[in-house]
Amino acid sequence: MSQKSNILIVEDEVAHGEALAEALENEGYNVSTAVNGEEGLEKYNSGIWHVVVTDLKLGGKVDGLDIVNEVANSTQNCEVVLITAHSTIDTCKKALREGAYDYIEKPIDLDLLRAVVNRATDKVHLETENELLHEKLDEKFGFDGVIGDSPKMLKILDKLQKAARSTIPVLLHGESGAGKELLAAAIHNNSPRKLEQFQAVNCAGLSDTLLESELFGHIKGSFTGATSDRKGYFEIADKGTLFLDEIGDMPLTMQAKLLRILEDQIVIPVGATSGKKVDVRIISATNKDLEQQVEEKNFRQDLYFRIRGVNIDIPPLRNRREDIPLLLEHFISEFAKSEDRKVKGFTPAALRTLKSYHWPGNIRELRNAVKAMVVLTESELIDVADLPFEMHGETHANDEISNLAGVNLSELEKTAIQRTLEMVSGNREMAAKILGIGERTLYRKIKEYNLT
Repeated sequence: MSQKSNILIVEDEVAHGEALAEALENEGYNVSTAVNGEEGLEKYNSGIWHVVVTDLKLGGKVDGLDIVNEVANSTQNCEVVLITAHSTIDTCKKALREGAYDYIEKPIDLDLLRAVVNRATDKVHLETENELLHEKLDEKFGFDGVIGDSPKMLKILDKLQKAARSTIPVLLHGESGAGKELLAAAIHNNSPRKLEQFQAVNCAGLSDTLLESELFGHIKGSFTGATSDRKGYFEIADKGTLFLDEIGDMPLTMQAKLLRILEDQIVIPVGATSGKKVDVRIISATNKDLEQQVEEKNFRQDLYFRIRGVNIDIPPLRNRREDIPLLLEHFISEFAKSEDRKVKGFTPAALRTLKSYHWPGNIRELRNAVKAMVVLTESELIDVADLPFEMHGETHANDEISNLAGVNLSELEKTAIQRTLEMVSGNREMAAKILGIGERTLYRKIKEYNLT
């Protein structure tokens, strides 16, 4: 047992319940007992518990299954372990499907009881820690799975949060590599459908026949090469979310078929004569101006109205440079771990260059660049020499160095601190790390130079 845990034992045989309590108290648990189901429910609802150990048969109106259902429907992070006679094992298996953690047969092996409760409490504490971590990420980034705290991104995050709670269609617009699929997945993962399928399909570059088969499925023999029945993405994503990437490139004939599916939610596989009702939430994305595409008769107006429920324009990375240090920190951490490299960050010069670079490939380009630099660098800090050639900006750097000649050293220090603070949007911890000084030293310098 890694952390102190609260255990509730519900057992109508008092002596048996006390024996179980003593065995778990010797393991360091906080244990309370109840002598019937009614008292068990009352204690559960008035306390904080990590595991409930309950007999299946409690000799009253409330039995172990009632307690399983109560725990499953409550907001507490808690597991239930059932105690049962051999004759009721089938009932316990049913309880496992309804949310019980495990069951133990009578007569009770106390070592087994301790082992099962240890596993259950470890599971509860792990889930609780993960929930707290996600809460911290949400506080920092605003939306689970999306990194960014610039004003532009905070507005987008507000829209995403509102859209995620509903089933309204979402249309994402942005340049290639701007993170459209990431945002679509984040909407799904923060929605009531998060436990169901998220399926993504790229609508660009596929023929009508192939795209129709991908989306709607097909039956055996419906076309050459169809050697067996195959479900399409609509059927696979039933009760979940389907992400239609680059929908602006979808052929007009397929647009008509897609519109029909969206209107009646019935999918008919290629070659079939009957369909299946589906419940799919649609998120679409494009790098094209769909209103202009409608005017030019390249995109159906009725389909555009159907998919545009919530419109979200994703700014290119060059228009939200405040997020670059945060993204770099995230990707450095990710790849230093996955590639087993001791890379900790960037030198101030490298960070300035990365923040001033125009990033035509957006977040995708940044992520790939960081991975390459982490793999290739020989130092703990990535310097300008480690950057891809197109990012060096040698002319700008040489001009800047020339302009420093004859400048007072204290003015240079003041300027360096001020620009670094601006670069990291006022994050003093990050600024101190980049400057190579302690946070207390940075605070003293900020006060000394009267910086903001």
